[in-house]
Amino acid sequence: MDFSERLIESNDWATFLLGGCFVLFALSKYFYPKRFHEFSLLPITNQYFFVHGKNDELNHPFNMLLFVAQIISVSIFVFLLFEVFNPTKVKQNEWLFIQICTAYTAFILIKYSLEKIVGTIFSLDEMINQYLYQKLSYRNFLGILFFISNLFFLYIVTPTATTLLVFSCCIVLLNAIALLYSYKKSGNLILRNFFYFILYLCALEISPYIILYKTFV
Repeated sequence: MDFSERLIESNDWATFLLGGCFVLFALSKYFYPKRFHEFSLLPITNQYFFVHGKNDELNHPFNMLLFVAQIISVSIFVFLLFEVFNPTKVKQNEWLFIQICTAYTAFILIKYSLEKIVGTIFSLDEMINQYLYQKLSYRNFLGILFFISNLFFLYIVTPTATTLLVFSCCIVLLNAIALLYSYKKSGNLILRNFFYFILYLCALEISPYIILYKTFV
């Protein structure tokens, strides 16, 4: 019987980071098992928000563990996009992943701060806190989907432009559905202040992503 050597491309840095994400998920499940179970049912039921979303718990350790995992998972996926659509950039910039991770973290924190400021100015702190909590929870859940997709693209199937774009469109659609759900819960308030809602939507939900896209492109 003839044996042939099998060569596997090294993704050590991504493996360590994804391993770190897995540890964060494990810690969140170990220390908050009931909360994690309710969180895992977000696509099916809203019980998680009824139990945990009534107070301002954005800084809860459970949320922070998942938020860090979200940052790592999203940053790795964006790095994969660069590898497929702009491989020259990846080869020329060895710090690209760190730059992506830093930019994404800064983007989320700045956007969060602006939304908190808007809530304080218009005396809508309670509603804004609930909205931010729901949005953070949904995006932490999407972070798990990014984690799974990274495992798939790094170790099972070689990512292509088509597969990455299809997955990106699915994520955008799921994020839009989550936002619509959050807006629906505050439907009466939005209708009474529809003009201000449109301004908020354009200034803090649409414009930042356009700016982020232009920055990366």
